[in-house]
Amino acid sequence: MKIFTIVAMAFLFVFVGMQRFAQADEMKANIEDMKGKAKANAQESKGEVKALTEEAKGNEVSGAVERAKGKTKAAGERIKGKAKELKAKTE
Repeated sequence: MKIFTIVAMAFLFVFVGMQRFAQADEMKANIEDMKGKAKANAQESKGEVKALTEEAKGNEVSGAVERAKGKTKAAGERIKGKAKELKAKTE
């Protein structure tokens, strides 16, 4: 009976400990995802500001190029954020 109690307590500690690590990994993954989205929004905003500046100067083509660069950098940041999120989930 005493051995059974010890074994049951050991399993309980192992499963509770694993659950805490799983929750920590999930939280870290969510944080990485949010950071990636925030950086993507920042890059897209930078591109939009540069595009509006160029268009105000009368350079329509340069404005379109800057807008495209901002969207491309934003996509790259989203991909990096997603990769870091998946990495955090597997740790």
